[in-house]
Amino acid sequence: MTLALTPLISLIAGILILLVPRLLSYIVAIYLIIIGLVGLFGTSINLTP
Repeated sequence: MTLALTPLISLIAGILILLVPRLLSYIVAIYLIIIGLVGLFGTSINLTP
């Protein structure tokens, strides 16, 4: 079973923004960094145990 990383991160970020609106800038920055790293190193991340 593989897990899509982008939708999971988006869901978690959306929930955190709803709960704590002050985290918006940090969540967006972390999200962009993660998406940038995935774009640079490929999407071969496998999250299966």
